Amino acid sequence: MTPQQIELVQSSWEKVVPIAKDAASLFYQRLFEIAPHLRPLFSGDIEEQGKKLTTILTTVVRGLKQLEKLEMAVWQLGRRHIAYGVNNVDYGPVAQALLWTLQQGLKEQFTEEVENAWVAAYTLLSSVMQAGAQYPYANFDKWKKETA
Repeated sequence: MTPQQIELVQSSWEKVVPIAKDAASLFYQRLFEIAPHLRPLFSGDIEEQGKKLTTILTTVVRGLKQLEKLEMAVWQLGRRHIAYGVNNVDYGPVAQALLWTLQQGLKEQFTEEVENAWVAAYTLLSSVMQAGAQYPYANFDKWKKETA
């Protein structure tokens, strides 16, 4: 990601934070609309899940300038998602639902440039998550050495 893309993602996310509860609700409604097969993966309180989602997104987005400090946590998040039943193909509908939600929340401020920045961020982060999910060992340091 370029510094400009990071800035666009961070500044646009800060506009969503005040409406995080509504954004999370929109996100899950859209996700289950486009990928109903994912609904059973969320057996708990969806409002609580929404809080977790917005908390992790806020943490990751705010930390994009220092991704190396977040990379292990994102990698481990991918490992945990495998245990929840998430597959690589599930990342596509999540991206679609996220972009749609951002568009709803940001309205005319969701420009093509902002969208492209979010696509870059999601692509980067989801690839780290998927790498964590696919790696045969629960050892981030070993994975990092092998991919360096």
